Amino acid sequence: MVAKSEASMNFENSVLSYFGELEDPRNAINLTHPFINIVSIAILATICGADDWVAVETYGYSKRVWLETFLDLSNGIPSHDTFGRVFRWLDQEVFQLKFAEWTALICQATEGEVVAIDGKKLRRSGDSRHKRDGIWMVSAWASENRMVLGQRKVDEKSNEITAILQLLAKLNLSGCIVTVDALNTQTTIATQIIDAQADYIMAVKGNQGTLYEDLQLLFEGFETELYQNVSYETARTINQAHGREEYRQVWVVTAPEYRQYLRQNKKWAKLHSLIKLVTVRYQPLKDKLETSTRYFISSWHATADEFLHAIRDHWQIENGLHWVLDVAFREDESRIRKGHAPANMALLRHIAVNLLKQESTAKVGISNKRKRAGWDNDYLERVVCS
Repeated sequence: MVAKSEASMNFENSVLSYFGELEDPRNAINLTHPFINIVSIAILATICGADDWVAVETYGYSKRVWLETFLDLSNGIPSHDTFGRVFRWLDQEVFQLKFAEWTALICQATEGEVVAIDGKKLRRSGDSRHKRDGIWMVSAWASENRMVLGQRKVDEKSNEITAILQLLAKLNLSGCIVTVDALNTQTTIATQIIDAQADYIMAVKGNQGTLYEDLQLLFEGFETELYQNVSYETARTINQAHGREEYRQVWVVTAPEYRQYLRQNKKWAKLHSLIKLVTVRYQPLKDKLETSTRYFISSWHATADEFLHAIRDHWQIENGLHWVLDVAFREDESRIRKGHAPANMALLRHIAVNLLKQESTAKVGISNKRKRAGWDNDYLERVVCS
């Protein structure tokens, strides 16, 4: 037995005790390592920089003295094969549900908060030998709390739309503004968001039949008439950063008579607002000018300024989550592929992202927070007990 020379962590007040309540997926015979050890070490190691099961095992050996202050390690540190088997067998849906319950405890989505829904592919989780493509994970991101509220793996024989519907069914979104990209602008998703007592903002592109064409023609008509006799609101912002200038202006039309110009308007639950957004980006050093026009539909009763900010908040899921997973957690390099393991490792990363973002005393990025947690047990305890 290694001597216990370090102060014990307050295990019961940590996230580890919560996820330790998951049911052990292994056969009850000849269990060498307690399930709580495997889950706890995996969570801690992921926070501290581990990106695969070998790294998780290595973390366990390097921190054994400290881990023994709150875990029974009389049978040693589990091997990387043990970690791999357990998370390959652990039911991903049960793990995801437990995650959603945990986030509901530590993060209550506030009235009017933008919740962005988007998917991300784990690029190297595919297996060409067995003709399996890399998995897609759909996540819900709370813009104000800057946390993952929940996620869902897209089933191999299904699609992202089905996964989003399943994810929405598990979340408490009452009073929130749910945003989706054009791929997921679907009447079924709009209806489920309304049924959840939330509002939607949906991007519109050419994949929506007549919807894009109708919006384009409608706003072109408004512009031809210089918006005369049209009830509308507009708002604009001008930003300068990273050597470029960005101008954004939004027009919002809510008069019921104009919604009738959309041939399929009755299919969209509680449709209220028609939106056009023009973005102009100028890079002085390159003398480069870019202009883009996008359209949206929404059930939300809001001002043009509120729409302008909510639409921009949607892209926080790219910078606040997807970019962090790719850069700080090297998610696209992960070769974990078997069984439920890819989805469960993705969820371990989401646990780590939420905890590291909630910890606010260290004024550094996520990558350096992971390093500090690996070096400093006191800081790690602050992260998991926050």
